[in-house]
This record gives sequence, structure tokens and C-alpha cells, in this order.
Amino acid sequence: MPVRAVSLDLDDTLWPVMPALIEAEHCVDRWLKEHHPEVANAWPIEAMRELREQVARDHTHLSHDFSEQRRLTIRHAFAACGIDDAPVDELWRIYFAARNNVELYPDSLPALNRIVERVPIVAISNGNADLEVIGLHHLFHTRLNAAGVGVAKPDKRIFLAAADALGVAPEDVLHVGDDPLLDVVGAREAGMRTVWLNRHGETWSHGPAPDLEFADMMSLADWIEASTVADS
Repeated sequence: MPVRAVSLDLDDTLWPVMPALIEAEHCVDRWLKEHHPEVANAWPIEAMRELREQVARDHTHLSHDFSEQRRLTIRHAFAACGIDDAPVDELWRIYFAARNNVELYPDSLPALNRIVERVPIVAISNGNADLEVIGLHHLFHTRLNAAGVGVAKPDKRIFLAAADALGVAPEDVLHVGDDPLLDVVGAREAGMRTVWLNRHGETWSHGPAPDLEFADMMSLADWIEASTVADS
């Protein structure tokens, strides 16, 4: 059965996300030290990170919305310092800009350009990466994230929403991602075919193996080009 579309994870599939997240935390911390040193002193980076994790545990209804978790973390940090009117919008703007200042893996952009010549691509992400800010939006038919859909991977509903947006059946979609549970298991449960993008040579240990496994995006592009030629 031919692949008619590709759904694609973003963070740690097209770029390593941790460097951007760490820099975003430091940007927020630098702003706090300049404008609200009392908050910066009370909530250094590690303490702010622990507070965000506590917010996530206390507000499980926001498990699909990392952005709101971070905004709520800011409010809690300021409230603990006796400041009710937290500059949430300003701090979120600073964090969001740095979080989206990602450096793509060298293979990602050339591979995307090749794949989109063959099939449409939809992004499915649990995170808050913004493809317009990053500059890749023109390569994607549709961009879905957990906050917008209301559920997070591996919930099959976010994968089914992607298939609906593409106008194809789930079994016609090849989902590609780095996370064995969130991407491969979730997409398989939704009826999609699966690719584990295994950049680090890890060993599969999550039940039935993915349909395909590649070490980089260029190998995926090679496979899609070969399969679409064979099906034409």
C-alpha cells in the first residue's frame, strides 16, 4: 500500500531541543535578574525548573499544554515573592523566542525538501515549537500540537486529527518520530505505519517493532523517493 502522506514529530526529530530549552531558561533568568532580582534570587534556574515540574503534577488537566504550564509557573514564582501582577506576557515572549531558536540537524532541511516533493507533510508535536518562527512552515501541509488539539501523543486522537487534516486514511500515513512510546506506539495504535528515527543507535524495547527504522532524515527521504517511484 503506497504512502500518501507523512506525519512528523519536531523536537529531537528535526533538531535537538535541549540546547534551545536551556538557553530559553537562561534568557528568562537574565531578564529576572535585571528587572526582578528578588524573584531571580528566590527562583534560580534549577528551582524554577522544579517549580514547573510541580505545576505539571498539580495541574494534570494541562498535561497537553506546556505553554500554559510555563505561564502558570511564572505566576506562581511571582506570587511566592508577594507580587500578584506577574509580567507573564513579557517573560513568555522571551522564553518563546529562545525556545524556537533551534539549530536543525544537518540532514533535516534537505530531506524535508525532498520529501515534500513526493507527499504532503503534517507536523504532530506535544511541544510548543512554532514552525513559522523557525522558518519551516512552508514545507508543511498542516501543523498540529497537543495544546491546539486538546490531547497529547501517544493519544491516538492527535494522530487521527492529522489524518483528517490531510484527507487520507490513517493507514495511508507514515508517522516519523524519535520517541518510541509517544511516536511509534501512539501512531501504531491510531492505525498509521511507523518510522522510528533512531539517531543515537538505541535498542528497540517497546513491544512490536516499528515498520521502519532510520538513523537520519536523508535515509527516510531515500526510502520515500524509492517507494513512490515503485508505486507510480
